[in-house]
Amino acid sequence: MSDPPPEAPEPQDEPPIVPPGPGWFQRLSSVLFIIFCFELGLCLLIYPWTDGWSTNYFASALPGAVQTAWNTFWNNGYVRGGVSGLGIVNLWIALAEVFRMFSGRRGA
Repeated sequence: MSDPPPEAPEPQDEPPIVPPGPGWFQRLSSVLFIIFCFELGLCLLIYPWTDGWSTNYFASALPGAVQTAWNTFWNNGYVRGGVSGLGIVNLWIALAEVFRMFSGRRGA
């Protein structure tokens, strides 16, 4: 009779590999991104509804007869609302980034 083949050793449970947490550079980048999105969002949300919107360089950039049509378009409430909508999107991105940044710290 031959001896049964030796049994292979059972694999031991290895601890899961945990990636290192975000470093200071990643946190600083996130904070700067949040500040940038927040400031840009506020500017885009508020500026179209001020007097400066109608009297800036872009409002009078086109010459002659085209300028009248451009001013009508530039001062249209829908255009102003669209730019303000982009501001709201930027504020939403900043807020989502704040929640993402702090939710990652909760588990650590």
